[in-house]
Order: sequence, then structure tokens, then C-alpha cells
Amino acid sequence: MTVGNFCNREIIVAGRDSSIKEIAKLMRHHHVGDVVIVSGEGNKAKPIGILTDRDIVVELIACDVELESVAAGDVMSYELVTAKEDDSIWDTLQRMRARGIRRVVVVNDQGKLEGVLAVDDLLELFAEELNLLAKIPFREQLIETAIRS
Repeated sequence: MTVGNFCNREIIVAGRDSSIKEIAKLMRHHHVGDVVIVSGEGNKAKPIGILTDRDIVVELIACDVELESVAAGDVMSYELVTAKEDDSIWDTLQRMRARGIRRVVVVNDQGKLEGVLAVDDLLELFAEELNLLAKIPFREQLIETAIRS
């Protein structure tokens, strides 16, 4: 299983000069918890950072920072952790755990933005897989019962 198969490709982006209020409105409008900060536009956009709803609350609002005095580029995570589309889910999850991050930006071989993989996406994937795994013994019992009948 690769990151490219499970990442969310409906990505919300903004420039580093975007205001925090603009970012918050984007998050609300699109029902997302992160905005990828990019340089360039369209298919030339390269991810340079990420700004999460948690960043806004913990780093700005909780610290009484005047939201009008900062832009996305001032607050975004600069040590952007990325994964390539063909990276394995397991390896990417290990990097996320080691770095203590909930989201990783997915890029292609040219470093262009392709998606975002979040812990929530992985939880959904693993829950589905565990559900299938849990059904194996019951299916086995049904088959055994059918054979005996």
C-alpha cells in the first residue's frame, strides 16, 4: 500500500502572504483542518509549509497574538515533512510518529504537490482492514457449517 493510493487529493492551498483570517475562512468553507502553503501557482505549485487549525489556536489565539499582524508564512510549519506518492504507508506512518505530526504533504517525483495524508485517513484505512480481518473466523465458521450440512 502506498501513500498515493490513500492520500486526500482535494488540497486547499494558499500563499505565504495570506492572512490568518483568510486561512481560517478557507478551512471553514472547505471543512478541513489544514491548508498547504505553496510557492507558485497551478501545476507549478510547490509546497513550502502547512498551517493547521491547531497552529492557529495554540500558536496564535492562545498566545493573544493579533491575527492581523501575522501572515501564513509567519506561522506555517517550515520543516515540512513530505512523502512521495510511491512511499509505503508503513514507512510514512513511522516518520509521522517519529516527528509527532498528524499530517504529511504528498509530493510527486518533481516535488510538486499531490495530496495530504492525515492520521484520520490512516485510522479509517486501518479500521476497514481490521474489520475485514475480524470477519475471517466467522466466515470460516459459516463455511464449516455449510460443509457439515
